[in-house]
Amino acid sequence: MAGNVIEIGDAEFRREVLEAREPVLVDFTAPWCPPCRIIAPILDTLAAEYQGRMKFTKMDTDANLETAQQYGIRALPSLLVFKDGKVVKQLVGAMPRKRLEEELRPHL
Repeated sequence: MAGNVIEIGDAEFRREVLEAREPVLVDFTAPWCPPCRIIAPILDTLAAEYQGRMKFTKMDTDANLETAQQYGIRALPSLLVFKDGKVVKQLVGAMPRKRLEEELRPHL
């Protein structure tokens, strides 16, 4: 991915996600996950388009088991949208850009 999606780990999760002022999408992903690679460029494009309205982050679940387990991540990709430190939307699996935009729009 280009630089629009912020890569975070367990250590940065609280600051970057839970304490963020804007809504935050967290892409729980892994390097070995083909659907994750499919959705990555879509997320990067949306991150650029939604800049200032929603923050886009990604977390490698293999390297950050604590946060993945805390949020019950069992399938990849799992996308969680946080607002005011709480999960307001959960999406699982790769999906077309249009559907992803429809799912995210109410949380902007």
